[in-house]
Amino acid sequence: MPDDEIRAIVAETLAEQHRLQQASIDAIVLRTVASVLASFGIEDDDRKELRADLQHLRRWRTSVEQAQSYTLKAVITVIATGLMGVVGLSVKVVLGK
Repeated sequence: MPDDEIRAIVAETLAEQHRLQQASIDAIVLRTVASVLASFGIEDDDRKELRADLQHLRRWRTSVEQAQSYTLKAVITVIATGLMGVVGLSVKVVLGK
């Protein structure tokens, strides 16, 4: 048997083994992920609901961050307005004497 034929057979055999191992690895990973999610109480049928829940949580988080930003701006505005009022009253009192 020529060397080229032997190399071709060996390469084909190794490629087939690699495909089988890859399929086995994929199956193991899929079972592991499903097992971990099941341990958290998430079944395969709940994927759409889980996605919707995570999207809701993201929207909620962004709205809370936005509210915090508006609150900080409002507090700064109130403090600045109060300081301007104090300065205005002080000038009025000083000029009134």
